[in-house]
Amino acid sequence: MRFSKLNLAKLNYILIPSTKEERERFQKSRSRVLFLFLLNFFFLFSREGRVLLLCWMLAAAISINIGFTQYYVVWSVLSGLLLASLLLRRGVRLKDVSLSFDAPQRVTLGDPVHFVVECRNQGKLTHQAIRIERPFLLWDGSYLSPRVFIENLGPEETCSCSIVAKFVARGEHYLDAVSARALAPLGLALSPAIFSQRGVQFLVVPRIANVTHVDVDTTQKYQPGGVALASIMGESRELIGVRPYRPGDPIRDIHAKTWARIGAPVVLEYRQEYFTRIGIIIDTDQGQSDDPVFESMLSLAAGIVAQLSRGEALLDLLVIGEDFHQLTLGRSLGFLEQALDLLACVEPKQGFRSEFLQSQLRGHLSRLSCIVVLSMHWDKERQQFSDWIEQRGIRCRRVNVIEKNEPEYATSVGATMIKVAEIQKEELVV
Repeated sequence: MRFSKLNLAKLNYILIPSTKEERERFQKSRSRVLFLFLLNFFFLFSREGRVLLLCWMLAAAISINIGFTQYYVVWSVLSGLLLASLLLRRGVRLKDVSLSFDAPQRVTLGDPVHFVVECRNQGKLTHQAIRIERPFLLWDGSYLSPRVFIENLGPEETCSCSIVAKFVARGEHYLDAVSARALAPLGLALSPAIFSQRGVQFLVVPRIANVTHVDVDTTQKYQPGGVALASIMGESRELIGVRPYRPGDPIRDIHAKTWARIGAPVVLEYRQEYFTRIGIIIDTDQGQSDDPVFESMLSLAAGIVAQLSRGEALLDLLVIGEDFHQLTLGRSLGFLEQALDLLACVEPKQGFRSEFLQSQLRGHLSRLSCIVVLSMHWDKERQQFSDWIEQRGIRCRRVNVIEKNEPEYATSVGATMIKVAEIQKEELVV
């Protein structure tokens, strides 16, 4: 692995559990007792109190030998202030105050996301100087908004605030619950914390490149038995029965004889059997989860899916790795959000197995009009796989996402060009 591809931000969090399951496993371990005790004691104080606590520790180290220094006087004063703050914090407890924490279901990579925190006072006391403690973020997240501070929260009053953050890594994310604490007198300690009932879980999906045209074959292919639930747009249909009339049904489909026989209007129900069906294959070999080229390929895939789903074609999104993931969308069968959810969880895998792909695709080829293959590396094995598809009468559109080098066998799209199409909405033709 080249040093330039190392994500140094991850090294700052190498000892911190990255997933919810790992954090819960750590909380059940024995080593957490001392760690959590020190951590909880540290967070009893406000940010100003933590600075004073560090000064207290420094003064304690300097004034060990009281015969040669007067620093123990400073240490004694600091000890009195900190102890008084700890004793006063119980008097500002947030009684009858509840928190809720909400987040959107999916977030676009690199875009600001707004988390809504609602603080509700169900008691009869007015609470002042409430600080909202934001959840801890891992290396891929950063806060864009300042810390939330509620000056006054009256009886039966609700205050809503927004926490803005952004994330630079795809995938499923989980944030722990938020907490709220009131500032104690002297401003050095915080009241006992209250927590929201749950954390939030959401998906960070890839950005959608602004693809305006995809050069694919739009020939319709016969689909044996039709496609269940697909909307009907053409005339090549098969009669499958009759059903009661619903407002909006075409008048030409009303069956007069059955209406006369049963006394209620009925319509003929058809199933379309000819579709333009396009397969999109994503080759995840030679990639890294934080590699700009790999992320650009997924962004390009999202843009191709978004462009083609606006038409009348069916799309089979096929993600290739150690497993074979398939999603069919278009014509009321699926939506772009489902494709983004699948792309959000794509992980790079090593190795391109042509025989495995051929065995997986053999049952689908007769239904496909065209196949678009996205890859980061094009070699003779991938070229043979492409030739195998075209030998069966199906056009194979090859797109190679690269960084700098020109490919030998496939149409190239630069990662920088895709990045510009994402951010500046420049048109991109594939």
